[in-house]
Amino acid sequence: MKAITSSHNDIYKNLKQLASGAKYRRRDSQTLLEGIHLCESYLQHVGQPLMYVYSHSAPENPEVAALMDTCDELSTPSILLSDSHFKALSTVDNGIGILFVVSIPSLEQSKIVQKSALLLEDIQDPGNMGAILRTAAAAGITEIYTSNGSTSAWSPKTLRAGMGAHFALTIYENCDLAELITTAEVQILATSLGATKSIYEKDLSQPTAWLLGNEGQGVSDTLLALQVEKVIIPQNPGVESLNVAAATAVCLFEQMRQLHHNA
Repeated sequence: MKAITSSHNDIYKNLKQLASGAKYRRRDSQTLLEGIHLCESYLQHVGQPLMYVYSHSAPENPEVAALMDTCDELSTPSILLSDSHFKALSTVDNGIGILFVVSIPSLEQSKIVQKSALLLEDIQDPGNMGAILRTAAAAGITEIYTSNGSTSAWSPKTLRAGMGAHFALTIYENCDLAELITTAEVQILATSLGATKSIYEKDLSQPTAWLLGNEGQGVSDTLLALQVEKVIIPQNPGVESLNVAAATAVCLFEQMRQLHHNA
């Protein structure tokens, strides 16, 4: 255990950068996990973090103490901070005083989509991104491709919204979605208010890649002009379109229903 008491300490300054800036997370290929559930999920699905950081009062919480014991058994390096120094790192209101420093998986984009997947174009809200990833994991979709204009899947806010789903997924970021659509070996369906065919009319028992677009504009005309079939989620007239995370849930669980029905 190393105790850090100065905000000028190089390790502490690096932690603050990871907490606050996507460019630093990309630079170091590292991110921060905060909270009992996320840390437990990481230990369960991935294994030992690079380091854990905890506040002076955190071990008073039995769940935190248990996490620390597990990490110590794995000989994980640790950093002790004062409560005030830890709070300056935290992105959680009333957090429990522990976070993990973990590596961001480095994945080269797969060139061909060959199984059911999500293609996410310019999803910009971390809460939406996390909810989409959580839904995908629950529905058995394991491959995620995000465009260059999408929010980072590995930001602390997205990770919290994903509730550990990240660790059950293969996430490719900064992808050329047009290339993936052109070379895909599965049907590509895009949700669109301009579509005439309902998702309930489609055969979703076959491998399907879902193309979902930006919260405000939806899927771009450029991608819709490719080998994509537009489908609509029926809803009451006169209301706004569904939130993209909600739309994802409807699509994926209709696909799951059809797969189970035809099994």
